[in-house]
Amino acid sequence: MRLRVEFTTEPFDLDEAPAHAVVAREVVEAAELDAVDVGPFGNTAEGGADQVLTAVDALLRRSLEAGATRISLQVNVVGAGAEGEGAR
Repeated sequence: MRLRVEFTTEPFDLDEAPAHAVVAREVVEAAELDAVDVGPFGNTAEGGADQVLTAVDALLRRSLEAGATRISLQVNVVGAGAEGEGAR
């Protein structure tokens, strides 16, 4: 199964990336994911279910430790899985 996660961390700071946003970026860039798109107002990452879920766990824990007061995320099943499972 493939998953796509979309997330943002808050509070926002338009002048400089806050520590929690930097940590979130580091987590997804270091994870074994197939696609990562990091931007100032939203981020996405895609990969196998185990890799995405492991990255989400680290993202939540480390971003909160770095000062995030809110993390919004959405996880979607994308494409067909290795065993022929389709998106639902």
